[in-house]
Amino acid sequence: MRILRNYILKEFFHSFVISIIVFTFVLLVGNIIQLANLVINKGVDALSVLKLFLYLVPWLLSFTLPIAALTAVVLTFGRFSSDGELTAMRASGVGLFRVSFPILVLGAVFGFTAFFLNDQVSPNASFASRRVIKEIGIRKPTAYLEEGTFIRGLENYVIFIYEIRGNKFKNIRIYQPQEGKPTRTIIAERGEINSTPEKDMIELRLYNGTSEEPSPTEPESFYKLNFKSYFMTLDLSKVFKKENIQKKTREMTVHELNKEIEKSVSQKIDPTPLVVEIYKKINMSIASFVLVLIGIPLGIKAHRSEKSIGFGISLILFAVYWGAFLGGVALSLKGTVPPFLGVSLPNAIFFIFGTLLFIYTARR
Repeated sequence: MRILRNYILKEFFHSFVISIIVFTFVLLVGNIIQLANLVINKGVDALSVLKLFLYLVPWLLSFTLPIAALTAVVLTFGRFSSDGELTAMRASGVGLFRVSFPILVLGAVFGFTAFFLNDQVSPNASFASRRVIKEIGIRKPTAYLEEGTFIRGLENYVIFIYEIRGNKFKNIRIYQPQEGKPTRTIIAERGEINSTPEKDMIELRLYNGTSEEPSPTEPESFYKLNFKSYFMTLDLSKVFKKENIQKKTREMTVHELNKEIEKSVSQKIDPTPLVVEIYKKINMSIASFVLVLIGIPLGIKAHRSEKSIGFGISLILFAVYWGAFLGGVALSLKGTVPPFLGVSLPNAIFFIFGTLLFIYTARR
C-alpha cells in the first residue's frame, strides 16, 4: 500500500507543481508589466520593485493554491481513469476511498497551509507592500502619480493629469475642495515635478494655465488668474509618514480583526466588514480541501488524460465556486444574510455535492 500511496502522491505533485507555476505566472504577467513600467519609465530603483514583486506573491498564492490543487486532482484521477489504472486498483481490492485518502489528507494539509498564508503571510506582505509604495512616493513622486486617474491624498488637493513622461506632464488639473466655499481650480498646459526627499516635499512647476485665486475684497469669491509659470509646494510628511499608515481590513490577522471588532462594538460601530473578513480567511483556506474532494470524482468522470481538458474543467469549476463565494461576501456585507452563512454557504454546498458525487462514483 505504501508503494501505491507514493505513486499516487508522485503523480499528484507532478501536476500540482506545473499547475501552480502556470496559474501564478498568468496572474503575475499583468503585475510584472506594471512593475517593469516603474523601473523603465518612472526611474524607480530595482530593489524597491523587487520587494513589491515578492510581497505580491503570497497574495496570489492564496488564489492559485486551491485552483492548482483542484487541477492536479482532476489531471491525476483523469489519467488514472483513462489508462485503466483505477479499474486495476479496484480489481485488486483497493477502493476509491483508500486510493483517495492520501490526496484528501494532502487537501487538509493545504487547507491549514492556506490559512497560515491568508492569516499571517499575505496580510503582512500586503501591508509591507504599501509601506514600500509610500517610500517610493517620497523618493520618486512621479511613480505615485498616475495619468488618467484622480489622485487624492496629497494634502487637500485632488489632481488629474492626462499625460506623464518622467518628471514632466501635460494637461494637469488641480482641484482644492473647500468646505462652504467654491472649489478652487488650477489648470495648466504642462509642467514638471521635482522632489526633495530629505524634506518630504515636492514642487510642482506649472506653465501656461489659469488659477482661481481668493478675491482680496471678497474671500468667499474667486477671480481667474492667467499665468505663464506657477509654483506649488506640497508637504508629503503626513501623507507618507510610515507610522501614519493604517492597516486595511484585509491586511489584518484574525487576532487583530477580533481586537477591532471588540473596539467597534464598544464604540457602537457595525463590525460586519471585520467579521466578514475573518470568515473570508477561514473559508478561502477550506476551499483547498473542498475543491480536492469534488475534483476526485470529476477527474474520474472526465475520463481524459489530456492536460487541456483538466485545466478547462478546473477553471470552469473554480469560476463557479469563486462567483458563488464573492456573491456570498457581497450579501454578507450588505447585511442581507449573516456573515457566517453568506461566506460559508458556497463551501457547504460544494462539500455536500462533492461528498455525494464521491460516494456515487465509489459505488459504481
